[in-house]
Amino acid sequence: MRLRHALLCGAATLLLAACGTTTEVRDSPTMPPGATTPPAGEAPPPALPPVEERPPTPSTVTPLPQPPALTRRRIVDFIPARAKDRPGWARDIAEAFHDLAIDATPEAICSVVAITEQESLFVADPPVPGLSKIVWKEIETRRARYGVPQLVLDAALATRGPDGRSYKARIDALRTEREMNTLYQDMIAELPLGTTLLASRNPVRTGGPMQVSVAFAEDHARAHGYPYPVERSIRDEVFTRRGGMYFGIAILLDYPAPYDDPVFRFADFNAGRYASRNAAFQKALSSLSGHRLAPDGDLLRYRDGKPAPDKSATRKAIDAIATKLDLSDWRIGRDLLREKAAEFNETRLYRRLFELADRKAGRRVERASIPRIQLKSPKITRKLTTEWFAKRVRWRYDNCLARGR
Repeated sequence: MRLRHALLCGAATLLLAACGTTTEVRDSPTMPPGATTPPAGEAPPPALPPVEERPPTPSTVTPLPQPPALTRRRIVDFIPARAKDRPGWARDIAEAFHDLAIDATPEAICSVVAITEQESLFVADPPVPGLSKIVWKEIETRRARYGVPQLVLDAALATRGPDGRSYKARIDALRTEREMNTLYQDMIAELPLGTTLLASRNPVRTGGPMQVSVAFAEDHARAHGYPYPVERSIRDEVFTRRGGMYFGIAILLDYPAPYDDPVFRFADFNAGRYASRNAAFQKALSSLSGHRLAPDGDLLRYRDGKPAPDKSATRKAIDAIATKLDLSDWRIGRDLLREKAAEFNETRLYRRLFELADRKAGRRVERASIPRIQLKSPKITRKLTTEWFAKRVRWRYDNCLARGR
């Protein structure tokens, strides 16, 4: 038994880093580096709740009454004809709109349709070409890095999992991220204290027909509940059509976006909420400060969703013109805390910086800009960017509107 556990642990160490993913939503920190005690007369920022461990299952909320059949029939017209089970897709989209209290306007429907078409071509569990090769390559890299004997690795992968197949056979047969997710969940369950020690290390971080972040789905369900029955976990719900659409629609549309062009919301879907607004902030800041900045939409440095101890290039550029901004170090730090929230638009830092930028340009400078981010993942075999993604989705969005007329 001890040998079996040792072999499984060795395999898990290698496998648990086997797949990378696309950009995920990151939480705002509680206080950025450099923020000091507020000066006299300044009110301290509101205390944020302590970080809590995610519960094993989310709270379940009672779903609203079913959306009218007319809404479902209307949505069908916007879904591409090649999609299988168009009424089923329309039903799941209509229910998500209904339960999230989002108006099913043609623009909202086509935003969802365009993202889904781009990410999965309306396949609930889209296959990933060469997935098993990606995993085997990473396993070999990890085996060599940690000096694990090939014999030990082979013995561990020969162990049969809950479905009766060896882990080696399951890796060879991998086709979709849902299968990959189940593989890792089984590995976690087979290890001693696996759920406690390894659950947060599952490398499959996005999934479903809209490729939504698992972390976002778990946080959203924890904060707002989930209106459908949960068979195993929210993680598993992401890989279903209904759950994947519900959380994908939530992250895409369930927040106030200050944009006059949907292409920026599509960029946010890829790069993180308000990334397009923040990229415009960085471009204006670069013009004022003379600092060369990459407009990636992140105003602070992040590591594991929390601020890094060193200042970001954006913060250094702000510090360089702090006198012109007429803002204290503490005020700048406090306002930057809101960079991932809607209210950042109302902060003194945001307003003051754009006042100066408009004055310098002699016009109103842009308040939204597609972030410049190169997409990196073992699943991506060519150079792709957030700009490419957003414009491609915008093209699909325009086609959708024409199709639904």
